[in-house]
Amino acid sequence: MTREIDPITLQVIGGALHSIAEQMGNVLYRMSYSSIIRESQDLGAGLFDVDFNTLCESDSTPMHIGSLPGYLRGIAETIPLEDWVPGDCVVHNHPYKGASHSPDIAVVMPVFYKGELVGFSANTAHHVDIGAATPGLIIDVPDMWAEGMLLDAVKLFEGGKRVESMWKYIHDNTRVPGLVMGDLEAQIASAELGVRRFEELLDKYGKEDVIASCNQLMDYTEKLMRREIAKIPDGEYFAEGFLDDDGRNRDKTLPIKVCVRITGDDVEVDLTGSSDQVPTAFNVPYDGSTMVAAFFVFRAMLLDTYTLEEYVPQNEGSFRPIKVTAPKGSIFNPIAPAAAEARFCQIQRMADLVIKALSPVIPEKSTAGNAATLSFAAYSGVRPSGDYWVFLEVNEAATGGRPNSDGVDTVEELMRNTRNNPLEDLGMHLPLICDRYEIRNDVPPGAGKYRGGAGVVKSQRYLTPGFMTHESDRHLDAPWGAFGGKSGSVGKMEIYNIKDPSDIRQEYSKFSGLRTEEGDVVSYFSPSGGGFGNPLEREPAKVLDDVLDDIISLDMARDDYGVVMAAVDDGYGWQVDEKATEQLRASMS
Repeated sequence: MTREIDPITLQVIGGALHSIAEQMGNVLYRMSYSSIIRESQDLGAGLFDVDFNTLCESDSTPMHIGSLPGYLRGIAETIPLEDWVPGDCVVHNHPYKGASHSPDIAVVMPVFYKGELVGFSANTAHHVDIGAATPGLIIDVPDMWAEGMLLDAVKLFEGGKRVESMWKYIHDNTRVPGLVMGDLEAQIASAELGVRRFEELLDKYGKEDVIASCNQLMDYTEKLMRREIAKIPDGEYFAEGFLDDDGRNRDKTLPIKVCVRITGDDVEVDLTGSSDQVPTAFNVPYDGSTMVAAFFVFRAMLLDTYTLEEYVPQNEGSFRPIKVTAPKGSIFNPIAPAAAEARFCQIQRMADLVIKALSPVIPEKSTAGNAATLSFAAYSGVRPSGDYWVFLEVNEAATGGRPNSDGVDTVEELMRNTRNNPLEDLGMHLPLICDRYEIRNDVPPGAGKYRGGAGVVKSQRYLTPGFMTHESDRHLDAPWGAFGGKSGSVGKMEIYNIKDPSDIRQEYSKFSGLRTEEGDVVSYFSPSGGGFGNPLEREPAKVLDDVLDDIISLDMARDDYGVVMAAVDDGYGWQVDEKATEQLRASMS
């Protein structure tokens, strides 16, 4: 029988757990050397019990947190529970043993209390380079061995003693050891903090009460999730889309098919019918990424902290009612040794399709089509000294229109939640110059009562010759409109050299190891979100705002929204012609 903890103590312990996770995340990003962790905060941290359940998690990237139980299960294949000792520190990134993908290296430390193993302190962070076939990121490679260092439950410290051979191995197998080793040290400091804080919590409240509280909090979160799932009518709900290509076979799109099955308070996300695994790294680790995407989208839709009156502890309980089915040998469940590093666009689209599938029955919790992609760029080169520089950049996109508001412009949508890298930081450390960084205005966001979010355009210029790998998608399939809204716009990638700006060449959404010359400018244009609801119902004043902000043109205001503008000399230039708008909308209805 589970021991019941009184509500006040339960809340205090729950708050303490959340605080520990937040402290762990803060230590990690504040101490890190690489900008992908230090600025973008591509990381996650938390505490876990001996059954590998998430007890608490930092408010960071959803991808990292949901994956850590998979890392722990993978580590257990090599290190059983009875083999852990105080002072151990393990690193792990094996894509077929729970990792989200190989650049996301986990650091795990055991938590002992009075000689008994009671849990783990763990974090993951995206490392800027792990010695793969191309600097920073990879796409077109034949197998997982080309992804770089595969660390399968490797000890950096054993019983508190530093394992020097492993430190040397990691140092010698990355192009940027200063960044990678510094980031590992930050991860260790974060995990050590988690161990210490968990031990202090156990000292203060006792092991029995803390463990009972953790179990009770997980049961509570599970209850909340099941309550929300049960509100959805039983049935099967379908949606499908496609990805541009696999990074090598340019003429072959890749289908994604989603079936969401609701049975009482249980849900299954079935990906049967989606593309077979591909011969590049454009596959998705099942445990560490596919499952996590499904966990995320339901928690985001049904347990949004800001839409519920109840406090929602962030723990394993929200994962329990969700089953994920993906056939072996598919893009969402590849068979080793298939490479599986470039996996984010796929799970973004899968999450977006789950929203689309459920939108007819829970429209109040859905959106129109989101950008649902990722622009992950690896810029690199070799300095005159012979040392590499590598910079990873995550570019923003946009969300679809929502039931009561416009989509969000230029945001890290869905599973990302990373931050942009300050341009000042870029210019201080790297031979790159940002020539353009603004809201995209060459195409409109999807028209609707609530329009889609506008995308971003970013142009980076190389000051020296270098290399580039880019992971993205959605150059062919625009985000959909919902409930009468219009589709958004696809993304694109352009490259030119400042010596001849008129010679612009279009690039595919993903490419590997592109050689760049001094003066080359790489411009990324993100997709824009779909519109939600009938555009003719949009408030004319909001249409005017978009015209004045150069998000849409006068022609778009008239043709898409039925809003007519009149020129005025008021410093802005335009105002709504209310009579003409009323007449036009009547004729368009």
